[in-house]
Amino acid sequence: MADYKEIVGTRVKAVSANPDNPSVGQVWFNSTDEALKYRKANSAGAYSSGGNLNTGRTSAALLGTQTAAIYAGGRLSPGPGAQDIVESYNGTAFTEVGDLNEAKDEVQGAGTQTAGLVFGGEPTTANVESWNGSSWTETTNMNTAKDFHSNAGIQTAALAFGGEDPGGISAKTESWDGSAWTELGDLNTGRHESASSGATNTAALMFTGDDVGNGQARAYTESWNGSAWTEVGDLNTGGRHGAGAGTSTLAIAMGRYNPSPSNFDLTEQWNGTAWTEVADLSTGRYYTGSHSLGTQGAGLVVGGQAGPSGTNKNITEEFSGVFQITPE
Repeated sequence: MADYKEIVGTRVKAVSANPDNPSVGQVWFNSTDEALKYRKANSAGAYSSGGNLNTGRTSAALLGTQTAAIYAGGRLSPGPGAQDIVESYNGTAFTEVGDLNEAKDEVQGAGTQTAGLVFGGEPTTANVESWNGSSWTETTNMNTAKDFHSNAGIQTAALAFGGEDPGGISAKTESWDGSAWTELGDLNTGRHESASSGATNTAALMFTGDDVGNGQARAYTESWNGSAWTEVGDLNTGGRHGAGAGTSTLAIAMGRYNPSPSNFDLTEQWNGTAWTEVADLSTGRYYTGSHSLGTQGAGLVVGGQAGPSGTNKNITEEFSGVFQITPE
């Protein structure tokens, strides 16, 4: 019979304390407890309230992590359209910081609270701005202007995919290397208003969205390996305009617009193969942003609109996934 090393390729690691965030199925030997342990799949988790935005808005770029984030641009409703407002989050409260050079909504971003990138947006633009923790600088434009698109990566290795360009709903993918954008493999199904996850430009996940342009709420999911997209397992409930976080193998879809108001608060977790419904948002919302550096166990939902009335919200919710180590 094959042993663990022959199957996995490495020996079981001995540690004095359990890892902080082991991957599902990871095995280790805890020398303090003198026990072999492994991580089981996440439980349902729960949402808790975070600090409110100073200016409630929708469709902004969300960068960073659950405890160190940037919320850039977006729009007011009702009222003026695209905004240049930027707010920084420290895990407790939002503080207004340096404005974008160009007001925009339906914009996406990548990176951290102190080293970020925002790209595209409405009015439909190819504009890209880089953030250094205090101010924004315009940098190399994307090859194709787009809005309602999806995002992954960091400031120096980002991915922009799907959305709308001047020709309509797009399947295009562009990768950023820190100085230039390169067009790569198209999505299998072009969509806009999709959520996404992925902390690099070589591994990402795109889920939900509208592929027709008439308000469809799809459950489609596609996985990116750095050169091509592959269709994988659908969500249990379709939608659009939701939030995402995590990686291509451990992701979370938080909220979404769906014709049924009862679905606005839905949350589903992805384990690399299938989606499972977990704890609902306290306030169902859509037009929220995906943050590429969020994790499946530490997601953030900021602003957005509450349905079915479409009222702007300034609230923040933090998702905490609970993983189990066996034996305890």
